[in-house]
Amino acid sequence: MVFCGAGRGTLPGMTVSGSVDFRRGAALFARGEWWEAHEAWERPWLTARGDDRAFLQALILLAAALHKRWVHGSLTHRNYDKALRYLDALPAGYAGVDLVRLRADVWDALQGPSRPESGRPALRVVGGGLFPA
Repeated sequence: MVFCGAGRGTLPGMTVSGSVDFRRGAALFARGEWWEAHEAWERPWLTARGDDRAFLQALILLAAALHKRWVHGSLTHRNYDKALRYLDALPAGYAGVDLVRLRADVWDALQGPSRPESGRPALRVVGGGLFPA
């Protein structure tokens, strides 16, 4: 999927997952720095359109859900539920990210008895390891 801006691509040929901000956000997310990941993903989200925008919005909401759970102690899952609305409109793997695994890993992290260790949850490549940072 092309990284979108006005008209279908302010950066021709670049995928949303290929942007520096996206990759930085993925690395922060994997380290459990969810608020910082949220902030990194906001920049590409501002110019994204269509499915790219929905994808980034879902990631931002998942990061916010984890931050609220493990930094503020919130047991509500409003941001997770909002993220599902965006994820449900996307294929199981989008921009190289395994969204099925991501949603399950985030849910498990939200339900767990203790803050997840670094690397869990993380963005994972469809059929493979951690998303490249």
